[in-house]
Amino acid sequence: MRIRSLFAAAALSLAFAAGASAADKFEPPADDATNPPPSTAFNAFQRFEMMPVAMDAPYAGQKGNEVAKEYLQGNLNGRVGAVLKTWNAQSAGDAPRTLKIEPKMAHVRFISGGKRFFGGGFAGSSWVYMTVRVSDAQTGEVVGEPAFFQRANAIGAAWTFGATDKSMLIRLSSMLRAYLQNNYDKTVDTAVTVAPEVSD
Repeated sequence: MRIRSLFAAAALSLAFAAGASAADKFEPPADDATNPPPSTAFNAFQRFEMMPVAMDAPYAGQKGNEVAKEYLQGNLNGRVGAVLKTWNAQSAGDAPRTLKIEPKMAHVRFISGGKRFFGGGFAGSSWVYMTVRVSDAQTGEVVGEPAFFQRANAIGAAWTFGATDKSMLIRLSSMLRAYLQNNYDKTVDTAVTVAPEVSD
């Protein structure tokens, strides 16, 4: 029975390896990577607009990645959306400037709940590299282009039945929220891989 189990595990591992996509060729950023400060503090704008999360080929259309996109969108709507709602409620004056925020899952490998349940750690790690284009909506001038990276360890995700896969997306949304808040009154460098402590 033990030998049969080992063969089954090996076969499962090979199956996941065979299904590897372009995501496996992605080189993650260094642990100490930082985003440069935006060109101007965000309080120069009076209106704030966040676009839906984008995702291009070859990642778009893959079930696990589409699930990740849906989860990330929900987290961004809740965390970033609440901040933008507060800022948008302030007096805007006669000619308000609008800051446009465009998040994109530029590179992703997300293990869905079903694959995590059956494959456990053999399904591999989940990770997302999210880029964000921040620009003046009226002129198109780019104010900042930060990137954020988070990973969910394969073994940890297996033990938590995929909970850490989802937590990774919560951290990403918190990283964008922190980027916007920290650059509202002044401009600062921002970590690419280190997420702020999430308390909500």
